[in-house]
Amino acid sequence: MLAVFLWLLAAAVFIIIELVTLGLTSIWFAGGAIIAGIGAAFNIGFIGQLLLFAVVSVLLLIFTRPWATKHMMNRTVKTNVDSLIGKQAQVKEEIDNKKGQGTAVINGQEWMARSENDDNIIPVGTNVTIQRISGVKLIVK
Repeated sequence: MLAVFLWLLAAAVFIIIELVTLGLTSIWFAGGAIIAGIGAAFNIGFIGQLLLFAVVSVLLLIFTRPWATKHMMNRTVKTNVDSLIGKQAQVKEEIDNKKGQGTAVINGQEWMARSENDDNIIPVGTNVTIQRISGVKLIVK
């Protein structure tokens, strides 16, 4: 009976860790601990309990984490510069990577800008799409 209590205690600890971190990191182990506790209640030996814990934890991780991540973590809102990726900017100063020059304006803010392709020269007034951000430079196409 002590083993059942210890497994349930372990499950509670894993659940508390999950509630504190909210990172979908330890909930899988809580499920494994609960199943191992059930195995202990049916007098499965300690090695069997450990195997139940490991197998169930890994199976839960493999089969439910992608679903949980998709449905639980989809409320993440891009902030700051990440929200600029994929948006349009207007070239204010000709973008020429070989000369190390170029600026673009987005949301009223002027950014240093470089072309995704070093051979492309992008003239003033062109609308470009932001591909990524490298340091303080927009990488555009």
